[in-house]
Amino acid sequence: MTATETDRDLPPLKQLIAKYGLDARKKLGQHFLLDLNLTGRIARAAGRLADCHIIEIGPGPGGLTRALLAAGAKQITAVETDPRCVAALGELASAYPGQLQVIEADALQTDLSTLCPKPRRIIANLPYNIATPLLLRWLRQIEQFESLTLMFQKEVADRITAAPGSKAFGRLSVITQWLCETRHDFNISRTAFTPPPKIDSTVITLIPRPEPLAPADMKILEKVTAAAFGQRRKMLRASLKNLNIDLEHLGIDPTARAETLTVEQFCAIARAVAE
Repeated sequence: MTATETDRDLPPLKQLIAKYGLDARKKLGQHFLLDLNLTGRIARAAGRLADCHIIEIGPGPGGLTRALLAAGAKQITAVETDPRCVAALGELASAYPGQLQVIEADALQTDLSTLCPKPRRIIANLPYNIATPLLLRWLRQIEQFESLTLMFQKEVADRITAAPGSKAFGRLSVITQWLCETRHDFNISRTAFTPPPKIDSTVITLIPRPEPLAPADMKILEKVTAAAFGQRRKMLRASLKNLNIDLEHLGIDPTARAETLTVEQFCAIARAVAE
């Protein structure tokens, strides 16, 4: 199905941007992706869209929103904090009656599980300035979602998907991989955005695990990883000294550094702290 067949006489995105004065604002972390090929690729990466409710965060002028609708999304709830974009998205909602609901709200203050019934998928080109806090918020209620297909700055995506032993492996890697299977989908050049950000972006997909990778309390696991990676150049016996844990009893080398541990080993430390 081509863009011509699915645009329902909607104006081009650039025309819509001019009409509503949608200059991208740095304080909102806005970098608009207008390339139809790329937004369509994101929609395809998310899988089947017709059998679940889609939640999109920060749709801006609606480039990805259009691609999701064209790809067969039955129901989209778009959360947008910029009133200018909310007005522009009204035209898209009118063209797809009953399929697109636009909510003017701050995603950091919004419980997405209250917006639509299960099954739910989050698909978003995340505002760079709040991408990591948003992810951590959603991970705390990950059972509410079927999948998350998200765009991050490349260095953040690399941290999320990094394997133990790599330089990028860190706190975000542990917490995310404890709860989800992670998949690197593709990179997007910074030149594809308006205005271009300073670095490239990456689309990744997170599939919630039926059960966490190993037993642990999330708050304690966050505390352990914050201590371990807060001083990542130090040996664990130094960085985790204040936790009073016998690492050798857990089968963990006290002289090792945080990035060499597995997610399961961090969970073992967290259980020991809890006890």
